[in-house]
Amino acid sequence: MHRISLGTAIATVLLLIPAAATAQARWKEIGRTSSGNRVYVDPKSVHTQKGLIDATVRVVFTTPVATPEGPWYSARTKATFDCATRKLAAKENVYYGNAKETKVVERKVNKIPGFGPVLNGSLGAVAMDYFCRK
Repeated sequence: MHRISLGTAIATVLLLIPAAATAQARWKEIGRTSSGNRVYVDPKSVHTQKGLIDATVRVVFTTPVATPEGPWYSARTKATFDCATRKLAAKENVYYGNAKETKVVERKVNKIPGFGPVLNGSLGAVAMDYFCRK
């Protein structure tokens, strides 16, 4: 039988806390959709070039969305936001089937993303308001 000293156990736990905190700190809450779903941005993914903003945003559904493929607990979208026209181009959408976001239920990649209007109260509208505030 192996014994671990209390000091070693505490040190191990303290070393793991920053890793867990870093994973949580990756996402910054930026608002809520009209249905109350929390919207987040990965600050490290935000890049601005020629008036366009590329970013990865995430929505966590307060109530999982039922689909034929299984429930969606959250979704991540890689998109480009054009503040001048208030349009966005979604490059990729990933829908997760568990709260830990380890089970991908559906992934859609747009080979040629086109710009379109944002829907009021949606993930896109929350992100657009956050990126394009004056």
